[in-house]
This record gives sequence, structure tokens and C-alpha cells, in this order.
Amino acid sequence: MADAKPQPAFDAKAFLAHLTRRPGVYQMYDAVGQLLYIGKAKNLRNRVGSYFRSTGLSIKTRALVSKIQDVQVTVTHSETEALLLEQNLIKQYRPPYNILLRDDKSYPYIFISDKQAYPAVRFSRGTNDKSGRYFGPFPSGGAVRESLNLLQKVFRIRQCEESFFKNRSRPCLQYQIKRCTAPCVGLISEADYRQDIEHAVMFLEGRSQFLTQALAEQMEHAAEALDFEKAALLRDQLIALRQVQEQQYVSGLQGEADVIGCNMQPGGTCIHMLFIRGGRVIGSKTHFPKVSIEEHPADVLTAFCAQWYLSGNRDIPAYVITAVELAETERHLLQDALQQQRNKKVTITHAVRGDRAGWQKLAQTNAEQQLSSFLANKQQIYNRYLELQSLLALENTPQRMECFDISHSSGEATVASCVVFDRNGPVSAHYRRFNIEGITPGDDYAAMHQALERRYARLKKGEGLLPDILLIDGGKGQVTQAMEVLDALSIDQVMVIGIAKGPTRKAGFEVLLSGESGEEIVLETDSPALHLLQQIRDEAHRFAITGHRKRRDKARRKSVLEGIPGVGPKRRRELLRHFGGIQEVQRASIEEITKVSTISQTIAEAIYAALHPDP
Repeated sequence: MADAKPQPAFDAKAFLAHLTRRPGVYQMYDAVGQLLYIGKAKNLRNRVGSYFRSTGLSIKTRALVSKIQDVQVTVTHSETEALLLEQNLIKQYRPPYNILLRDDKSYPYIFISDKQAYPAVRFSRGTNDKSGRYFGPFPSGGAVRESLNLLQKVFRIRQCEESFFKNRSRPCLQYQIKRCTAPCVGLISEADYRQDIEHAVMFLEGRSQFLTQALAEQMEHAAEALDFEKAALLRDQLIALRQVQEQQYVSGLQGEADVIGCNMQPGGTCIHMLFIRGGRVIGSKTHFPKVSIEEHPADVLTAFCAQWYLSGNRDIPAYVITAVELAETERHLLQDALQQQRNKKVTITHAVRGDRAGWQKLAQTNAEQQLSSFLANKQQIYNRYLELQSLLALENTPQRMECFDISHSSGEATVASCVVFDRNGPVSAHYRRFNIEGITPGDDYAAMHQALERRYARLKKGEGLLPDILLIDGGKGQVTQAMEVLDALSIDQVMVIGIAKGPTRKAGFEVLLSGESGEEIVLETDSPALHLLQQIRDEAHRFAITGHRKRRDKARRKSVLEGIPGVGPKRRRELLRHFGGIQEVQRASIEEITKVSTISQTIAEAIYAALHPDP
């Protein structure tokens, strides 16, 4: 019997090139789809990339990497959410490499009893079977203990054991150092102590901001008095306080739903599902259905939900939350079918708020990330190159393509981008930007001419490689500029193609323009060649916008918080006071940012988007 054809090695380089830098969870699979390892990361690209470096790996890690054939990721809002989701998945699937390296401890909680007149605030781990209030779970025992220490300092609530509390005849040392009000010997009334407990509960529930504001003010005063050691201590306390107060989408108190994100791009469609049970994200699943680009995401989601829930013995939750609104007639029909199968009420909706809106956004973010990785697959790209060769009647498959785009704000800080693709995908090391000077503001033709002239004058001198195809984002005017530059430099071995928006100006209906003949080429919307050109064009557009924004912000001499709509001096000051510094603002999730008293949900989203341009 002949040996089975060996699986090609996992293309880590292509995968990492399009992997997000946001926090999340990664799952590694072998050639037969068996889950090998689950991990969490503050920066997914950096963490996953560390497994594929050439040196410094342990024997166990090298054994793991040798088996990897696929990596799937789930993006989260924060590193803490990633940690909790990681633990949920490990407990559920128990991958072999996780069992070797991790213990199986339960989550830590903060517990307040409701049976005593003077209850204590304590650390708790394990089953929540005692009568009282539990807050959490939290990411680590150390974070909980540090937070309990801070709560004891502020609210002076006891943390001693019951046996110690009941046998006191005089106050202990905690009272002397002002960390307890000595309820054991009656130095505080039951009503006053209960009020302290209520304040602590309000804080743990995230309903009070006065403590963080007080700490921020103390930190400012210490810094003004040049007492930097105290200011640093207060800053650390402020950060710890924020971590305790953080609301976790992956670990709420209630909620049962399947949340479905959908992203459609030229060349593919991705549907990503988050499974929420008991208020926690217990898992996720990604699908890549084959659909035509003319279809609307609502139609795709309707068809997907019908097939997913009605074609097998699926667990149907009380809520199915979709990324977009389904057609009313189809939604009611599908809802009725799911209710009959579940024998309980089922609600299909897209209009959600609070935690559910956070889950919805997270599912959509993951759909976008997964589709980006899918489209970057080396085999997918190579097949598109073959289609492009056939379309343009080329003797050989193109080895190198360059694409140019222009970005500016009403003529201000004009930047031209040049991105490079080869048969493996983007070649980011060869990307270039050009700051455009000496033209009439807003003159895109002159900007394109200058960028092309600067680029190809250098290449003509042998400072780089000439492309097989030069792709221009624009119509006849921009293509004409390219032809003029190449003619002036006597470069005749480069094919020029323009990609212009068609009459509908919608994705999938672009028109190609031949630089040599001026002929217009209209491709089918499902053409792999068109998808390749769209991908390169979109990358040039992204690279140009990023460069333009950096140049504009530098010219205006603004900080990273300036220029964000709705964020003036007062809000910037409140942000820095609340978080203790710009680095903590950059680390914060949208939900954490909204805890600042002057920041609304909309403004928090704008701040987060400005500080995290990488999706």
C-alpha cells in the first residue's frame, strides 16, 4: 500500500503577516484536526510568532511546533478576557500540551458573607456554595489579594477569620495601623459598618467612581510635590483598582446566546460564532461558506442559521445574536422553527446593548480577522496569480506587482503609498511611502506623477527590482500619469493596469484599464484575478491612509489623544488621571475607558479605534 501524500508544512510566515496584534486566544491543530494547544496572548502576532523562531525553543515546544498544521485565533477586548476564555477552553477540551504545562485550579473570587452582622471581605477559590455575594472570577489570585489589600486600606473592612474575630477583647494591630474599624470590640456601629460594606460592594460592581478619582487626585498632588515614589505607588494602586473593576464579557453573571459575526470580502466570506453559556464565552467556531459577492450578509446569515441549527442536533440557546439585521419575514420564520426544535422561546436579534453588544462586536472582529488570515493563505494567492496570468494572456505567471495610492485631507499632508506583492503575498519589507511636496493641494494626478517618478527613477538606476505589473488605484487620469513616467524613463517592460470603481462604485464591480491600449476590462464578481487586484489595491489604500495620518499628526504636533473627535483637554486630563498614564490608556478596553466619568460609549469607541489602528 502506497504511503499517504505528506501534508505541506504550516506556512507560519504567511499566517503571521496578517495576524492581528490585539489580545486574544490561539488554538493549534495537527494534520487531522486534533486540538494540540490553547494559549492566550496580549499581542497575538508576537506570541504566536514566538513559536516559529529558529532558536531558543524548548524540546516540548519544538515537538508541539512540528505537529502544527493550523492555527485559529479568537480576538478579545483585553488580555484579561483572553486569560479567562483560555481557561474556559482548556477546561472544556483539555488539549494534550496544556495538560503537560498547566494546573487545573479554579477561578479566584472575592466573597462577602451575608450571615454575619460584621461580615468580612475574603479571597475565595472553588465552588460558590456559601451564602453571600461573590464577585468575579478574576484573572489571578495575586490580583485579587492586592485588590483586597487596597479595599482594606480604603474601606477599613475586616478580613480576619471568624474564630479570631469572635475571641477578641481588644483591637488588633490592623486597627492600630488604620486598616480596620475594630468591629470585633464594638468600636463601630453595625449600621456604619454596613455602609462601608455597601460602598465596597458598589465599587466591586463597578457602580462607583469616587475611589479612583480620589486616588488620581492624590497621585497628581504627590507628583506636583515632587514625591515621585508616592506618585508611582498611587499609580500602581490605580492600575490594580481598574483591573478589579473591569467588566468581563467572557465572565459575566448571566447570559446564554450564540453570537454570529459575518464578514464578506472579494474572494471569501467568513462566519464566526461565539458560544455564550452562563455569561461566559465557552468556545467559538469559524466557517468559510462559498457565496457570491452580490449576496447581502443578511441573506448569508439567514441561510447559515437554517443549515446550522436545523440540519443536526445542535444546542439552541435562548438568544441568537447576528451581526446585521435579518429580513423580518425570514427572521420570524427561522425563529419559529428554532422554537419548535428547542421547545422553548428563541429570540433572533441584532439590536442589542451592554454585554451583548460587546459580544456582537467581538464576533464581528473575529470574522474580519479570520477572513484576513484565510485570504492570505499561500495556495489561495497562487491560484489567483494563475487566473491573472490567464486573464492578461501573459506567457509567465507574474512574479512581482506594485500598487500605488494617494491619501490626503483636503490637500493637507499628501502621502503616496507603494505596496509590493509577490507570489507568496505581501512583501512588507519593500513597501514605500512618499511625502508629496511642491504640488497644488488636492491634485491627485500631480501627486501620482511625483511618486511614480521618484520610485522608478531609483529602480532604473538598479536600486531595486522592477515589477512585472504596476497597478494604479484610479481611472484614466492616474493611468496616464503612470504611462508618461515610464515612457520618460524608457521603462517598457512593466505592464500598467488601472483599477477604477465601476458605475455602481461597489466592491466587486471594478473596471480594469489597460495602460497600453486604454481598453476597459470588466470581470465577473467572483473572479479570483479580480479578488487579487482588489486585495492589493485595498492594502495600498490602508498603507497610504496610515502614512497620511502619521504625517498630519506630526505636522500638527499633537499627542496620541489629540485629534480624536470629542476628546478635548478636559477629557484628556480625566483619562490620564483615571488610568495613571498614557500607556495604561492604550492598554484599556472600551469598557474600561467608559468608566471615566466624562467618557461616553461612543467617545470610548473613538478613543480605542484611534489608539488601535490595527484591526
